[in-house]
Amino acid sequence: MHRDHNVDVAIIGAGPAGLTAAYQLTKLGFSVVVIEKDPVYVGGISRTVEHEGFRFDIGGHRFFSKSREVVDLWNEILPDDFIERPRMSRIFYGGKFYSYPLRAFEALFNLGIWTSTLCIASYAKARLLPKKDVKSFEDWVVNQFGHKLYSIFFKTYTEKVWGMPCDEMSADWAAQRIKGLSLGKAVIDGLKRSLRLNKKPNDGMATKTLLESFRYPRKGPGMMWDAARDRVVAGGNRVLMGHALKALRFDDATQRWNVQATHEDQTVTINAAHVISSAPMRELAARVQPTPASIPAAMDLNYRDFLTVALMIRSEDLFPDNWIYIHEEGVKVGRVQNFRSWSPEMVPDDTIACVGLEYFCFEGDGLWNASDADLVALATRELDLLGLAKPEMVTGGVVVRQEKAYPVYDDAYRENVEALRRDLEDRYPTLHLVGRNGMHRYNNQDHAMMTAMLTVKNIAHGARVYDIWNVNEDAEYHESGNEGAVAALASVRHVPARRAA
Repeated sequence: MHRDHNVDVAIIGAGPAGLTAAYQLTKLGFSVVVIEKDPVYVGGISRTVEHEGFRFDIGGHRFFSKSREVVDLWNEILPDDFIERPRMSRIFYGGKFYSYPLRAFEALFNLGIWTSTLCIASYAKARLLPKKDVKSFEDWVVNQFGHKLYSIFFKTYTEKVWGMPCDEMSADWAAQRIKGLSLGKAVIDGLKRSLRLNKKPNDGMATKTLLESFRYPRKGPGMMWDAARDRVVAGGNRVLMGHALKALRFDDATQRWNVQATHEDQTVTINAAHVISSAPMRELAARVQPTPASIPAAMDLNYRDFLTVALMIRSEDLFPDNWIYIHEEGVKVGRVQNFRSWSPEMVPDDTIACVGLEYFCFEGDGLWNASDADLVALATRELDLLGLAKPEMVTGGVVVRQEKAYPVYDDAYRENVEALRRDLEDRYPTLHLVGRNGMHRYNNQDHAMMTAMLTVKNIAHGARVYDIWNVNEDAEYHESGNEGAVAALASVRHVPARRAA
């Protein structure tokens, strides 16, 4: 069976980028169809999953942005459901907890005089004799913090997350994710915290990593994306759930796209002037017809997958943290979320705690393919090994798998992304890539939203007047050649006018 839709814009993926684009296009009067392969949830990795009244994130999603436009859009879509939450997170290493951001005296006490001295000496050496040819994650972090601190607080956790040695990861990832955090700043901040000298809470505008509080929807981030979907539908447009992208072909005669999606035994065809894709670049390239010349580069892009084991535990609460980073080598879990600390409304029973143990894996490996029962047993066992809960306290568990959660920054990713981007942009001016997987950039939801907001402006202008690749990881828009921050969306980066309509 076939069903056909004729619209202005077809959108692939109902995550933060796809739904932001759909919502803003709907407000501007464009006709839109969104296809989403998940049969139940919108929001992508920012969705909130519900199980027997318990709600939990796929990861943790703070609602903080340096972009006023993004904050205003959050408030517009979800005006009455944000709560302010304190941030508390710690690192578990060597059987001890370390506050994150660090507290200087606590860290010195936990590490001991000898290890602390080695950390200071290693840091001094790195600053005096930095490596000149910085290529890998390891090179970048060692230059910034010294080899000893790198080995304690970066290497084990990072290799758990990415499943590859740190010296094979691009330095780009470190520069993006640890931007603005120097050891000096962290120590000064930690000393102030330890001595209670902080006069002004950190609002994140200087260094996001040290952010002390954040806003959060009272029932999880899925509230935001459910509301965005509902507004798109109320505006007369469609969000098709359980529809997987099959193919998309550009018709030279009509200058329009034919997008095919499958749903059970049906094939849906969407005829559209523009396509906005937040699908993984590798997946998109494989479905564009005719096949792009850059397909080898696309097939060389890699992804890290992810699963959460949510455990219900008979306890009022296990720990006060929003999450704990697990740097221990003896367990597979990488991070533990405490969903009540994100919002009390995530957990319906005051006598039951709900925590999420996060495991990083590759689709098809032993962890990914393990049965749900085995994964619940593993999480229960590791929670006991960490001293966070006894097995007899666990009353139930559920597993959620998330494929392609993280685009991998290996040593070839930059060239591969650039090759595919240029190929598609040159040949198809009305095909727009947005979001984390759509651009193969490990960004937060505010960054993904900003790329969609700029793309909508390009479509409305009828030309690529904004270069969305100039949106940085803080969801700020930079003009070409300008090293200073420019207010997002405040000025147009003038690129050679390529008609997009």
